[in-house]
Amino acid sequence: MHLVTYRTAAGSSVGVLDADSVIAVRDLVPGAPDDMISVIEAGDALLAQLAGALKGASASARTPLATAELLCPIPQPGKVICLGLNYALHAKEGGNAVPDYPAFFIRTNSSLVAPNAPVLRPKVSDKLDYECELTIVIGKRGHDIPEAEALSYVYGYTILNDVSVRDYQRKTTQWSAGKNFDGTGPLGPVIATADSLPAGADGLGIRTRLNGEVMQDSVTSDMVFKTARTVALMSEIMTLNPGDVIATGTPSGVGYARKPPVFMKHGDVVEIEIDGIGILRNPVVDA
Repeated sequence: MHLVTYRTAAGSSVGVLDADSVIAVRDLVPGAPDDMISVIEAGDALLAQLAGALKGASASARTPLATAELLCPIPQPGKVICLGLNYALHAKEGGNAVPDYPAFFIRTNSSLVAPNAPVLRPKVSDKLDYECELTIVIGKRGHDIPEAEALSYVYGYTILNDVSVRDYQRKTTQWSAGKNFDGTGPLGPVIATADSLPAGADGLGIRTRLNGEVMQDSVTSDMVFKTARTVALMSEIMTLNPGDVIATGTPSGVGYARKPPVFMKHGDVVEIEIDGIGILRNPVVDA
């Protein structure tokens, strides 16, 4: 099942994608929660109700997907955790060793961008780079989660374009400055529930297109730290809660490592696609 958050006259709603339309969760299951974190907390029981109710959904309950304004599927995640150097070829293209422990950092909610909304190229830099990333959505609270049990804590998966301001990323040994400019982290367009994808979202094609040209093209099975290992390691450090997201790093082909480098500019359109999840599309504009 694919879930979205979309704008309505009342503010926002959680919806289920069904073919080319969106149906509000509250219309399918009266009394159901209407924010994504609460939907996630309701777990498999609500998903089963939604699956049953979809069969009888009326045409009047449907909003055409083409006219729905999609928001970040989780507008305010509790945590946005990111991994770096999680594909061996990407580590090597940047002159880095393949890590034996995840290189992780945190993104702030103010950096997040909705599907189709503009990515902001900051005034202080022209080195704006793309990064396609499979992103784990945590489904239940956990700390010190055994790796063998970690997938049971995963509700589903979405996409992050971990857009990076490369010169600011390199100003210090920590990467946070280059990863947290306002309006530089597209998230979405959907949450694909874990049961709709292979275990751990393994073996999915993942790619970036810039103005229609394929820039990154890989498969999630090439991740150094796969989903279960990543969740287990992060939970050693911090309690993971429903709606927390973990972006799992990017494959090779990023702009700064190309010869000559390719950075995004005003007027560009960047698309991140992951098989089974969808396409996250955003224009780029000068801030």
